[in-house]
Amino acid sequence: MAYSAIEQRYDAMTYRRCGKTGLKLPLLSLGLWHNFGTNDDYENMKRMCFAAFDRGVTHFDLANNYGPVPGSAEENFGRIMREEFSAYRDEMIISTKAGYTMWPGPYGDWGSRKYMLASLDQSLKRMGLPYVDVFYHHRMDRETPLEESMLALDTAVKSGRALYAGISNYDSETARKAAAILNELKCPFVLNQVRYSIFDRHIEPDGLEQAAADAGFGIICFSPLAQGMLTNRYLDGIPQDSRIGKGGPFLKKEQLTDERLGQIRALNEIAVSRGQSLSEMALSWVLRGEQVTSVLIGASSPEQIIQNLGILKAAPFTADELSRIDAIAGAGR
Repeated sequence: MAYSAIEQRYDAMTYRRCGKTGLKLPLLSLGLWHNFGTNDDYENMKRMCFAAFDRGVTHFDLANNYGPVPGSAEENFGRIMREEFSAYRDEMIISTKAGYTMWPGPYGDWGSRKYMLASLDQSLKRMGLPYVDVFYHHRMDRETPLEESMLALDTAVKSGRALYAGISNYDSETARKAAAILNELKCPFVLNQVRYSIFDRHIEPDGLEQAAADAGFGIICFSPLAQGMLTNRYLDGIPQDSRIGKGGPFLKKEQLTDERLGQIRALNEIAVSRGQSLSEMALSWVLRGEQVTSVLIGASSPEQIIQNLGILKAAPFTADELSRIDAIAGAGR
């Protein structure tokens, strides 16, 4: 039987505006960076998407290179859209990106107009969609004029292939310049997607939150669990089925030092005292700031998504809790 969403799907979720724009996102968004590739279980992909949407997670975040192989996450999500989700398209925010290597030669990478618009056309074809809601430039390109990349985003929007423009992995200075260009073009610019967690706070000294407040865009954060370190996965060693145990490319065994394990265990004690799991507390911490619109979660099962949604009932942080978290994680800042 085809999927049918539950009627109560919006009852518990909280939605925040992207900066000063009219677009709202759920506090938690589902990222398809992992577990939606060629060798992953398609039925599990469907169950994860259903579990998310049934609980008000309306935003599904992709990129041209998500997989592996690159492009396969878009293909798999496109199949889910076609077979299960088509009736709910107008209730969803679907985003994709271009900026990393997708094909050989000088036109398959970075931020040229040639690459970005060709990549968007390929993404739409893979997903079987006439448009995406947000199209991002995935990373800064120091060799391409910023105006060229922003004009490509503007073309994507004004041609109807995207509703909003976004940027990803942009520092505050470049984000301000990008916002100014897009504002002059009257192109709706909504988000900067950046890495942010208790262990990775590079956006704080960079002043990105102030830039977002001044320019009126939102911030959406990825890797809020530091590739799984801010979970209970490594409290008692390295499980064989974990990212480190599998020898994945993004989290290495040498990163899990004795000092880091001590920090993780100390943070877990604070989480327990708050009535949260460590992962729930880490997500709540990222969302504590006014300029953060949403946080992207990855998942390998529907149960993980449902557990993370527990943050919707979390108490605000006390000043003492925030101070203790800062003291514990100081070495990871």
